[in-house]
Amino acid sequence: MRTTNLRTLCAVAALPMATMLMAAGPGVANAPAPAALRTLEPGEWELRGRGEGAETQKLCVTDLRQLLQVRHGRTLCHSFTVSDSPNAVSVTYDCAAAGTGRTDLRIETTRLVQIRSQGVADGAPFAFAAEGRRVGACG
Repeated sequence: MRTTNLRTLCAVAALPMATMLMAAGPGVANAPAPAALRTLEPGEWELRGRGEGAETQKLCVTDLRQLLQVRHGRTLCHSFTVSDSPNAVSVTYDCAAAGTGRTDLRIETTRLVQIRSQGVADGAPFAFAAEGRRVGACG
């Protein structure tokens, strides 16, 4: 009887956490969006890397926090906001076995940002700088 009650209590206690993680959206664990991101628009974003051999990629951004962990995609990560102002945000994040990162994002307009990010993804270090531009709706 006692074991059953303990199992029931654990299951009931875990329910709010599971609900919160499911509601958080893709790739984001229980952190509210930084205030700086509230001025940006979701949709299709084109990220143009800076420097030699830089690549261009397109992202369908449904949750603007995706711009803060580009190299970790939709991996569930815990983030910490280092600084947050109307035109810039800096975050660190931990994606458990998938790696960690730090991103500095500067907002130029509601459709144009500058991103600098570094960290470790899938066991290898990364560092990049990119210009992000909203190019339209996802589709």
